[in-house]
Amino acid sequence: MIDDVLSDSKTKMTKSIEALQRELASVRTGRASPGLVEHLRVDYYGTPTPLNQIANVSVPEARLITIQPWDRGALSAIEKAIQKSDLGINPQNDGSLIRLTMPLLTEDRRKDLVKLVKRKVEDGRVSVRNLRRDGLEELRKLERNKDISEDDYRHAQDELQKLTDRFIVDVDKVGQEKEEELLKT
Repeated sequence: MIDDVLSDSKTKMTKSIEALQRELASVRTGRASPGLVEHLRVDYYGTPTPLNQIANVSVPEARLITIQPWDRGALSAIEKAIQKSDLGINPQNDGSLIRLTMPLLTEDRRKDLVKLVKRKVEDGRVSVRNLRRDGLEELRKLERNKDISEDDYRHAQDELQKLTDRFIVDVDKVGQEKEEELLKT
């Protein structure tokens, strides 16, 4: 029973880190990456649809993203979605393909992006702590129902804290890597 609670918490914490990594992939650096635009919601025939479901996104050069929709009728909708996003990139439409040229980041923009990354990393830490709280609540229920002893509860509580500490370090590491990537010139 204790192992189930701990493994469930570990699985959820791993998913939390994966979600943070996906979120940080959408933060723009000086290099082009499909992750910047893949999950943009495009109003495709009245339905908000992720960009990667209606177009092919590729990176032919280090600072260029190309978007080729499978339906040419979606070009203007894709263009509008990119303009509405907070990417700060102006799309170039040639009738069959959209090109996004990544401008070099200014020092001020880099600092703003680092602040954004720190905020997202803090949200990741909070998420991991909330999962710890949920795990502790499950353990308390087991102890109250006399399914586990008080000693087992304390031991499981310590194990859960060690697990949480390890994942907090992982969250910080992911954030640090993204900050370093942003600050590279």
